[in-house]
Amino acid sequence: MKKARTSDLFTINTYWFGLSTMWNSLHVIILPAILLNFVPETHKNTYLGLLTFVGLIIAMLVQPISGSISDRWRSRWGRRRPLITLGTVFDFIFLALLGWAGGLVWIAIGYIGLQFTSNIAHGPAQGLLPDKIPPEKHGAASGIKNLFDMGGLVAASLIMGNLLDPEAARPLVPILVIMGILLVSASVTILGAREQSSLEAAPEEPTETEQIPITRILANNPRYAKLIVSRFAFLIGIYAVQSFAQYFIRDVIATPNPVKLTGDLMAAIALPLIAFAVGGGWLGDRLGHRKILYFASGIGIVGSLALMTARTPTQVLIYGAILGLGLGLFLTSNWALLSRMAPVAQAGAYLGLTNLATAGSAASGRLIGPAIDWLNNLNPGAYNGYTAMFAFGAICVLLSAVLLTRVSEKE
Repeated sequence: MKKARTSDLFTINTYWFGLSTMWNSLHVIILPAILLNFVPETHKNTYLGLLTFVGLIIAMLVQPISGSISDRWRSRWGRRRPLITLGTVFDFIFLALLGWAGGLVWIAIGYIGLQFTSNIAHGPAQGLLPDKIPPEKHGAASGIKNLFDMGGLVAASLIMGNLLDPEAARPLVPILVIMGILLVSASVTILGAREQSSLEAAPEEPTETEQIPITRILANNPRYAKLIVSRFAFLIGIYAVQSFAQYFIRDVIATPNPVKLTGDLMAAIALPLIAFAVGGGWLGDRLGHRKILYFASGIGIVGSLALMTARTPTQVLIYGAILGLGLGLFLTSNWALLSRMAPVAQAGAYLGLTNLATAGSAASGRLIGPAIDWLNNLNPGAYNGYTAMFAFGAICVLLSAVLLTRVSEKE
């Protein structure tokens, strides 16, 4: 591996800004708002939860397969960028359906199709970090990755929260903005990553480790598997809270513009998340990433339980910032450990498998939607479903810390 340039830390990660803006806009702001035009009020959490569950299951399956294919891709552009380009080009087709078609069926087709094409690109993109960055800089590179991830969250929160009309059935302008941001960020990574041609030399004879199929990677690497399970537990709690935040704000906080306050909440989560994502990578490289992860879990529990008691917009924003602090520390240190444990030759496959935790937890967290509706409808006006949602988030973060005790770190 050649010595990484400082610019590499940014160019390989810029794509995450576009992806983060797109998915946070859709999941947190746009889909919850436009679905209200097509689904019953008393079952809105159920429809949102089940639709996004199906899409995220597709993401969970496609991403590791695409990452593994990219490990062996041969082209003048290298092994990652061709699939990144292909997936991104097709993203625009399904974004257009979401923005222009209207109707529940077309929303579902656009959203599910976008999950498929976006994750064709997502899996290979994850392999760029271990391909081009030496292990001693994985913490710093992971911090920058999360900086772009959270920058996308801030962009989605502030832009979409103010741009989207809460009554709109077709989010035309927000989708056009998403397309523009995705195009620019993808172009920076695709043109700036500068992979070496994978045609220049014949592929090396695969080692015994490289011959292991994807289905056996986790079984043969228990430390990696346990770390993925710990990631799953933490993120399922966070995604459960994030997914239905707009409906919690609409029902419990009863603000005149729940779309805007939801955007402000996501920004309140993202701003400390950004600061501590970058700082957490630096600290983790020096103090040990497991220590940072335990600290992050404690903060995450406090933030989730505090949101349970929120009844004013100010409380929502303050408690959301606490949750963001813990999430920022967690994401950076967890990703640094995953990148460090992934063999370079199979980095695409290994890091693609982290989507079992990322998309898997995002999908599973959506399944709490029917339970929220059931508990809310059982005692109308008490909104016990949202109380259970925040309690579930805190319990899952605690479980993540417990599972982490079974993962050894050799630094």
